[in-house]
Amino acid sequence: MQIDVVAAFFLFGALAQLVKAPIRMPKGLYQSLTLFLLVAIGLKGGIALASHASLALLWQSLAVIAFGALLPLVAFPLLRWFGGLSRVDAASMAAHYGSVSIATFAVALALLEASNISYEPYFALFVALLEIPAIAVGLWLARADNGGRNRGEVVREIFLNQGVLLLVGSLLIGFLAGSGADKLLPFFGTLFHGVLALFLLEMGRVAASRIGSLRQYGSFISCFGVLMPLLGATLGALLAALLGLSTGGMILLATLGGSASYIAVPAAMSVALPGANQSLSITASLSVTFPFNVLVGIPLYSALISHLTP
Repeated sequence: MQIDVVAAFFLFGALAQLVKAPIRMPKGLYQSLTLFLLVAIGLKGGIALASHASLALLWQSLAVIAFGALLPLVAFPLLRWFGGLSRVDAASMAAHYGSVSIATFAVALALLEASNISYEPYFALFVALLEIPAIAVGLWLARADNGGRNRGEVVREIFLNQGVLLLVGSLLIGFLAGSGADKLLPFFGTLFHGVLALFLLEMGRVAASRIGSLRQYGSFISCFGVLMPLLGATLGALLAALLGLSTGGMILLATLGGSASYIAVPAAMSVALPGANQSLSITASLSVTFPFNVLVGIPLYSALISHLTP
């Protein structure tokens, strides 16, 4: 049996942590790898966007924004009624699951390229668009507990946090430079898979290090961390079909719908909703949903969609 090389590095990192092997990536290197992935995805998407901008893309973008606003509205009642979470905790976690994981998207890109499955090259635009609406809806859902926050500080954290800023900024640079940015692709393109492998090595270790926290929060969080991605991925695939996207585009939008943020949203929510239990949301997204998507979800979405589409 052949295992995907990207998933193999994630498993390696998780196994090393579970057997308490001394593998720990320097913090500066981990931050550099994160920066590289954000810039690489945004830059390649911006270059493609320069040659694909159209009215049809505008309507697709509006639909994607609406999708990002819908997901937390789906997650919130599940967390509130079935999970018994407080309003503020349910709203915060719903925002995490309405937003996206750049690392999960990068894994899906690597899988599509390894399988020679084509996709819309401007998809990085959709990733950037999906970062914002879920946070806004999450704050609206938690409005009863959010009366005294500094709105300027909250807005700044939403739009100027590192993930959003780097992705949108590099996308704009790629768009404005057009083919002139191709000179950077030998670096950001050729090294992409190697950088992703190192990033997932550390992510596997971090995810495994938080497994013990699942005992504290009970079985509901584990179940939600698997079922919500399946629901979000299904909605994403249906939307992609309605928008007329390619098979690869359907897989990517399903992946984005099934992912959960553990970088941009926690940063914003820690400022906007300091009373929320951020550890609860990060444990669910990082220790349950991210490993599920890398090891099971993305291959499942890819296999089902490839089988069902002509």
